[in-house]
Amino acid sequence: MTKHKTSQPIGIFDSGIGGLTVAQAIVQHLPNEDIIYFGDTAHLPYGDKSAATIQAYSVKIAHMLLQQQCKLIMIACNSASTAAYELIKEYVGSKAIVMNVVDPTVQLLREKYAHKHIGLIGTRQTVNSNVYKKKIDDLNRGIQLTSHPTNLLASAIEEFGNNGVTDSLVEEYLSHHTLQNVDALVLACTHYPVVKKKIANYFKKRIEIIDPSETVAKAVKTRLEQENLLNTNENSTKRFYVSDYTESFAAGTKIFFDEEIKLEHYPLWD
Repeated sequence: MTKHKTSQPIGIFDSGIGGLTVAQAIVQHLPNEDIIYFGDTAHLPYGDKSAATIQAYSVKIAHMLLQQQCKLIMIACNSASTAAYELIKEYVGSKAIVMNVVDPTVQLLREKYAHKHIGLIGTRQTVNSNVYKKKIDDLNRGIQLTSHPTNLLASAIEEFGNNGVTDSLVEEYLSHHTLQNVDALVLACTHYPVVKKKIANYFKKRIEIIDPSETVAKAVKTRLEQENLLNTNENSTKRFYVSDYTESFAAGTKIFFDEEIKLEHYPLWD
């Protein structure tokens, strides 16, 4: 692998505000790291797009993050992780470490949820890819996975945040009969932790809610430790790029980081 410097930033990208849940967790676990976040707000949501379209957008974003000299690129989007991870790894080569949000979550299930019935909600792209099922079956840990697409939820969170508008969607999706007898529920879209309390309240604490954000952040820290790439600089910076400026994204950054965030416009081709 190309020799990287500890001072190089971590690049994180998502279709919108969802990846901010991952970015927030990474900042908490790695406060000395410089962060560059890209929200592809012009093309959200990714969940209802074809794999080829998601791949095209993802490679373009990866190119931009390489131009920013990122030492690690985190695909903070389940749809992009399932559709574009292998392609991005091939495209990036040795220029940066590439990670996704799926593998750390599967590792958590391997370690703590053997012989359990696990529910999973995510976009249509994530669920139909069957990536989680294939990886979990390969573990041979007796985990039964039931996945249910909740495609409109990410768009509603992007537009309205955590308010009453999303209540009816949460209830409609979670009332599906396939999710009624699970031991735990994986939030397989980085937008969903925004409404995690609504989801927990629906199930009345009967099941565990698995928010992958913390798990992903810990995986990033472990990987940087293994590569001796942890930044010790105490004057860390955060930069946020969007492909299209939206008020909802601007409001979302303030919710997650409790500070005034300057959004820089970086359009992608269509």
